[in-house]
Amino acid sequence: MSTFSKVLEKGKLSLGLVFPIESYSGAIPKMEKQEELAKYAEEIGFKSLWFRDVPFNDPTFGDVGQIYDPWIYITHIMNQTKEIALATGSIILPLRHPVHTAKSINSIQTLSKGRLLLGVASGDRPNEYPAFNQDLLNRAALFRDNYNYIKALQNKFPVHQSEYFGSLNGNIDLLPKNSSTTPLFVTGHSGQNLDWIAENADGWIYYPRNFYFLEQQMNDWKASLAKYNHDWKPYLQSLYIDLMENDNESPKNIHLGFKCGPKFLLNHLKMLEKHGVNHVIINLKYGTRPVEKALTELSKHILPNFK
Repeated sequence: MSTFSKVLEKGKLSLGLVFPIESYSGAIPKMEKQEELAKYAEEIGFKSLWFRDVPFNDPTFGDVGQIYDPWIYITHIMNQTKEIALATGSIILPLRHPVHTAKSINSIQTLSKGRLLLGVASGDRPNEYPAFNQDLLNRAALFRDNYNYIKALQNKFPVHQSEYFGSLNGNIDLLPKNSSTTPLFVTGHSGQNLDWIAENADGWIYYPRNFYFLEQQMNDWKASLAKYNHDWKPYLQSLYIDLMENDNESPKNIHLGFKCGPKFLLNHLKMLEKHGVNHVIINLKYGTRPVEKALTELSKHILPNFK
């Protein structure tokens, strides 16, 4: 069974965890005991670990992800774990050359025996674009061109003409090659309309919204998929949580999520599953309890319900 099938299934919801696996204030995490926590996450039943692509510390944004380069840190965590999916949320395509990105994808996919799932995006931090000599206003076209180049590189001795990144005339090949294609999930819209995402991506990653918005969005997603004769492609979303010990703790809004007890969280996740969400990426940044205790609560009350 492929990693895609282990993590994503029509009509079902699974759970992932994003790095850093810790709660912290400010932009920069401590990155302590991440290897042990990654092992524990796999042991208790999380299906994926997610890695961010944040090249700079932008004080106006206030979040640097796991600090380390995503490809290097994925490789590090790959060697600490066994089978859990290794996912990106998300690689910023316009700020990387597609040949290097494809080389990293194929290398990690081969070395991990197929554990990589790839979230890709156009980026949402305007201050980063000048450092790469790229025009923020052109990011939608850069993303699309980069994406298509990566797809072309999956072929043997490809022939491809890119508007921004170069050309291939069939006389060179990218190695290693993988036995199966790496799934690519578009994050947000990345400057593309929904029909383009439905036609070209292997799934869609979005942000937590209220259920009215989600219902409308799922209807639009299904309608776009139907235009290209796709019965289903997965829908994934992130969710920040601050999990309390009291089972009946009433929910309070936090940034892109909730401070709540296990009962509310379970009901919320079940509703997401009912609406068609296939994977939720949990972020513990705003937790007020030790992360080990939060993970233990999740292992007792939440994870057994989403196998």
